[in-house]
Parts: sequence; C-alpha cells; structure tokens
Amino acid sequence: MRNKALITIGVLLVLFTLTSCKSNPEKGLLDNYFHALRMNDVQTLSSMAINPMTIDAAKWSITKVSEEKIEPATLPDLNDKELDFKKKMEQHVGPVMDSKDALDAAKDELTSARTGAARAAAQAKVTLAQKKYDEEYNLHNELKKGYNDSKAAAQREEDITIFSLGVRQLDNVRELKGEVHSKELELQTVSKDGTTKNYKILIRMYRLKDEKNNVDHSGQWKIISFEQI
Repeated sequence: MRNKALITIGVLLVLFTLTSCKSNPEKGLLDNYFHALRMNDVQTLSSMAINPMTIDAAKWSITKVSEEKIEPATLPDLNDKELDFKKKMEQHVGPVMDSKDALDAAKDELTSARTGAARAAAQAKVTLAQKKYDEEYNLHNELKKGYNDSKAAAQREEDITIFSLGVRQLDNVRELKGEVHSKELELQTVSKDGTTKNYKILIRMYRLKDEKNNVDHSGQWKIISFEQI
C-alpha cells in the first residue's frame, strides 16, 4: 500500500511540474534569458529573442502576465494578401501606360495646334488626359504601397514563425495552418545601482500542421519584442 501511495504521489508531482511548466513558460524563458545575459552568451540570446536586448539587471521580477491568447496562424492569409496586391499592381501597369500615352498624344496635339479654336480643344484634351493619368498614377502608387506593406508583414510573420519552429528554412512555411499562442508580460528590473526599469514583453509559440504531408510542426516560446515602459 505504501509503495502504491508513493507511486501515486510521484505521478502527481510529475504532472504538477509539467502543468506548471506548460502554463508558465514565461518564467523559464526569462530565467534562461537573464542567465545568458550574465554569461554574455550572444548565441543563446539570439536563439531566444528576435531582437535581443541588453538589460542591466541585478534583480528582476515578472509583475504581470496576460491570459494566454490562442489565435489562428495568419501567415497563409498574409501571403494571399501579398500575392493579391502583387497581381493587382502588375495588372494595373497597362492602364497607367495607356493613360500616359494618351496624355503625351494630347500634348503633341496641343503643340501642333495652329488656331485658337484648335488650341482650346487640344488644351481641353490635355486637361482631361492629365486628370485621367493622375488618377491612374495615384491608384498605382496605392497598390504599390499595399503590396510593399503586405510583403513586409508576410515576411516578418514568416521570420517569426521560422524562429519559433527552430528551423533555418521551411519551403512550405507559408502554407502551414494551425495556432499561434501568445502572452504579454510586464517585467521589472533593478540594476546594481538601484535603478528600476519596467518592460513590456511579447512572447509567442507556434503549433502548425502541414496538412498535405500530415506533419506537425511544434515551436518553442520565443521573445518577440521588448518595450520599455
């Protein structure tokens, strides 16, 4: 009976430890981060945070932890948005060139006009053509900005995803679906001279699936950003 009781207690302790580690990943992550800081271990720091921050901390404590948020992975949608903007931008090159050609033709007609009536008619064409070209040009710039912004957003999310998964490259990473787990932390540090500073930290962990090949990709909790507050 005593052996059974000891085994039961041992199992419960193991389960409690695993549950605690699972529900409080921020403590272990920051323990390791500040240990690497003390050791000046740049390689380890770079494996834990997207942009490692050097923090002068003789002591530190987590003062606030948000509820864990679980959201669908956004990279497939961001990739689709980037490709959609790219397609629209490329398709719009033709209308821009056509409106520019029409404007140039109207200007040539104005230059060659000899009578007042002909110049007035040509000027009206130039004004109309200029307005059309400006509209198409401005629209193209909006599409170009949308493409550049969506491309940057997709690339950043891809970089963070790869970082969490702990791989150098994954060819089909933009197709993976699944969950993104995140937490926001507030951290207080005390330096050797007694200076107190507060930081807001975002951590994430990715659990994704390659549905085509039926392969799971489980990432680790990583520090995505530091912000002094």
